[in-house]
Formats: sequence, structure tokens, C-alpha cells
Amino acid sequence: MELIDIIQAVFDGVMKGSTYALIGIGFTLIFGVMHKLNLAYAAASIAGAYASLTLISLFPATSAFLVFLMAVFVSGILGYLVYLLCFKFIPLANQLATLMSTVGMLFFIEEIVVHTTDGMPVPYPAMPFDEYFWFGDFSVRGDLILIFLFCVIATLLLMYMLYRTRLGIATRAVAQQPIAARLAGISIEKTNAVTFVMTGLLGGLAGAMIGASVSVLSPLIFIPVTVKGLIVTVIGGLGSIPGAIVAGLLVGGFEELFLVLRGVTERDIYIMLLLFVFLTFRPGGIFSRSAERD
Repeated sequence: MELIDIIQAVFDGVMKGSTYALIGIGFTLIFGVMHKLNLAYAAASIAGAYASLTLISLFPATSAFLVFLMAVFVSGILGYLVYLLCFKFIPLANQLATLMSTVGMLFFIEEIVVHTTDGMPVPYPAMPFDEYFWFGDFSVRGDLILIFLFCVIATLLLMYMLYRTRLGIATRAVAQQPIAARLAGISIEKTNAVTFVMTGLLGGLAGAMIGASVSVLSPLIFIPVTVKGLIVTVIGGLGSIPGAIVAGLLVGGFEELFLVLRGVTERDIYIMLLLFVFLTFRPGGIFSRSAERD
């Protein structure tokens, strides 16, 4: 193992980590607005990518970009359905009820996919740009560049919406002071619903990019993607979008590095250790102040 191999692994991991950043942003945005965790978020995102495969079955000549767009659209719809079934008609004061409803939705979505696909992996369109660019011994995958660019553009559009539009002002108002927002004429229910749709769109892109990065979708990725998204959310700091972005790239880089150094069987162990380090020394997230024991 040489230094160039380690640099290569970290670089590829950071590129892939942009998908974790999108998943983490979705968890963070929902928690910031409603102060609740939606554990079905990542499952709905992957399910949107699965649903987009119907476009290929109906129209075999469909381009990959249309399939990705279909995944984003379907995930937005699924995000709204999760809000209706798991939050809108359940008393929000009951913290455990909403949490357990999303856990049930997570397994419900997973079971639908398992029974639909017989539990077998299915091919997913890869990025059309799969060239390698060599800089000496260092190489850059063209498909990972596209995945990273798509995730960056989606993040920039989200930040623009949050800080430059009336919808973004309403979203931040509900997140900061829901009672004052209601008194100002902002509909909390509509704002929450739109937030779930927005995060669904982000998650759909993340699910499509995860499938495109390995050219396959498997029911086995539902739980790992959910866990990685929660890890990114905790490391970045609950409610911090910049923290989720940095944490997603950090987790992606470490994951690929440990995959090269220790193998696939030990990779996730070190990601959990990374989580424990942050919970011990910086429990508030990356951009929080250092914690001190009383």
C-alpha cells in the first residue's frame, strides 16, 4: 500500500460521500423544521430509484438521465406520502409514536421492494460518462465527477431556496419559532409538507446516484444507507446543513479509506468508531464548541 493508493481511496470516497451528504441534509432539514427524525427517509429515497426502473421496462431506449429524473420525482411523492401517513395524522406531541411510525414505514418500503424484486439485486443505469482521467499514477473517474457535480448543484439550489425565496423564509421561520410563524400567517402544515417533498427530491437524487455509482440496486442497502445518513446527521450536528455536508464527505472519505486498508468486513466498524469519537469529544457536531465534562 503506497501513499498514492491512500490518496486515491480518499478522493474517490469524498466523491461518493456527496450522496451521503444529500441523505444527511434530508434528515437534518426534517429534524430542523419538525424536531423529529424521519427514519423512513433513506428507504423512500432508494425506493424512488427502484421505481424509476419501471421507465426502462416500459421504454427500453430511455436515457439514464431520464431514469434519474424519474427517481427524483417519485421520491418527492413518497416523501409527501411519508408525511401524510407518519406525521400529519399522528399527535406530534407523542415523540415515540412518530418515531415508531417511520420505523414501520422503513420496513414496509423495504418489504415491498423485496417482494417485488424477489430480494435479488437489479441492474441500474450507470453514468454515461465513465472515462478515466490519469494524472501520473492518480486517476479520476468521470462518473464520480458527474455524481459529485449533481450533488453539489442540488445542494446549491436548496441553499438558494432556503435563503432567497419566500418558501425558504417560511421554512426557517417554522424551524425557529413555529408559534410566531403561525401568528404571522404561515401555515405550519403546508410548510412541513413542502419540506418533506423537498427532502424527497434530494433523497431521490441521492438514491439514483448511489445506484449509478455501482450500476446496481439491492434491497440490502436500505438499512446501511439509513444508518450512514443518521451518522452523517449526528456528526454534522442535528439541524446543521453545513455540518451535514462536511460530515457526508468526511464519512465517504473514511469509508473508502478503511475499505482499502481493512477490507469490506471491517469498514463499517471504523465508521462507528468515528461516530463514537464525535459523540465523546464534539457531541454537538463538527461546527459546535468542544465539549467539557462537568
